[in-house]
Amino acid sequence: MKPMIRNKLGLVLAALFSSCHVHRRSLFPACFLGIALALSGSSVLGEVEMQTQYKYGGWSNCIRLNNGQIELIVTTDVGPRVIRMGFIGGQNFFYEVPDDLGKTGGNQWRAYGGHRLWHAPEAAPRTYAPDNGPLQYVWEGQTLKLTQPKEPSTGIAKEIEITLDPAANHVKVLHRLINQNLWAVELAPWCLSVLAPGGRAIFPQEPYRSHPEYLLPARPMVLWHYTDMSDPRWIWGKKYVQLRQDPAATTKQKLGLMNTPGWAAYSLKGELLLKRFGFDPNRAYADFGCNNEVFTNNEMLEMETLGPLSRLAPGGAVEQVEQWFVYRQPVGENEAAVDASVLPLVRETELFKPGQ
Repeated sequence: MKPMIRNKLGLVLAALFSSCHVHRRSLFPACFLGIALALSGSSVLGEVEMQTQYKYGGWSNCIRLNNGQIELIVTTDVGPRVIRMGFIGGQNFFYEVPDDLGKTGGNQWRAYGGHRLWHAPEAAPRTYAPDNGPLQYVWEGQTLKLTQPKEPSTGIAKEIEITLDPAANHVKVLHRLINQNLWAVELAPWCLSVLAPGGRAIFPQEPYRSHPEYLLPARPMVLWHYTDMSDPRWIWGKKYVQLRQDPAATTKQKLGLMNTPGWAAYSLKGELLLKRFGFDPNRAYADFGCNNEVFTNNEMLEMETLGPLSRLAPGGAVEQVEQWFVYRQPVGENEAAVDASVLPLVRETELFKPGQ
């Protein structure tokens, strides 16, 4: 079976799997076993391998997950952080901060790189609570659950659950914030992927409607005080907004969007990371209504999603889900290239958009 066909089969099976109730340690429901074997032409389904005490970046207690095609490396000495994600033996989609690698302890916040969980709206020092200590983790057969101790300065505890698909290059990442204060707190989950330099972020415009067919605005597009819309890193198009990461840049850029199509992508050296995420039109979002944001400087580019604002009672929790897909897929900068290379992948993964 050709690799692309096998990957599409894996996505279909994974979508069916995600909707079924099965034992957590089962890789597939029994009802799909015969179908999977018949269509794949294989006698063995994919498996997820979990390695503990994996040495990476100067840390001795990382966890490595792989399904034979892609791998994720997660820190447990600090974080939670997914510090690496990509094809086995290939490039890391995530940026790693060289001066922070291998460090632990202390009261100073460190970026580290990788993928992390914050709570919005952004405010110093609340947002920048250090996460320099060890985590607890539980392996549930297919899902790795990471739990950070309560932040002393905020009373908020963070959890991330990572489920690597055994049959496709797909990862489900569930983020959870828990209010362990004695009082209610208003916040939103804020999920940030710090991406490697030299790539290009792609965001969809809302569907086109002509005037006077539809008179109301399509969505907010939010600018920061340092946003420069004339910066050449931006590509403003009819169908897409794109932002290049440029190691030679001397300024920072940031943009926020209400993104109802629920996808964003990062093109990096012939490979593509596609994220799917949700939007609830009946809820309020931070930053003037943004569920998707992007930030870049000369080192990296952050692709960020936000859940709705929630008022958490003591003991209450709120979750945000991202679905990650990785492809060996180059994408040109013009909109016809994005249509040809990215839109088919968006359609294939529509079932994974949270809320669908």
